[in-house]
Amino acid sequence: MSGMVIKAPKVSTGGDQKKIAARRALLGLLFVIAGFSCAGCASYHLGNQYLYRSDIRTVHVMIFESDSARRYLGQRLTEAVIKDIELNTPLVITDPQIADSFVRGRIIAETKRAVAENLYDEPRTLRVAWRVEVDWVDRAGVPLMQLQSVVISRDAEFIPEGGQSMATAQQRVIEQAARDLISQMQTPW
Repeated sequence: MSGMVIKAPKVSTGGDQKKIAARRALLGLLFVIAGFSCAGCASYHLGNQYLYRSDIRTVHVMIFESDSARRYLGQRLTEAVIKDIELNTPLVITDPQIADSFVRGRIIAETKRAVAENLYDEPRTLRVAWRVEVDWVDRAGVPLMQLQSVVISRDAEFIPEGGQSMATAQQRVIEQAARDLISQMQTPW
């Protein structure tokens, strides 16, 4: 028996038990965090493609009609709407023969009035205001926006003495109206 060594089983100390308990708690916490993160992200989506209808992929923008005596306002608004759709939505602009949907619109009012005058009754500040009626329909004519037809009212002021012109004020109104239309095309939350 002289050559035989008997080792006693190792008795764990309290420090080892604490380390094991801490590892189990950390592992459990990681599982809980992973579970919540997977469940929380399941219905959350990134990107602008989820702001718009998934069943509509293409759109044709008809030239906006204008009740104004000023020329080319409808064409300028149409161009701005097309540009905003291409830049800010997943929709593709296409020909009317293959389009899933159509955007139609009309400038129903366009006014210019003096906001401030000098001592000689000459206008110093002017305001350009527009009202645009717009609708977005599918191929069958069913409205795709929350409201069947949307009236967008926008205005912009300009000061001729400061080098601003009616054309720059109109361009601001056109860009604002196009952004408003794009926001109306989003699906409601």
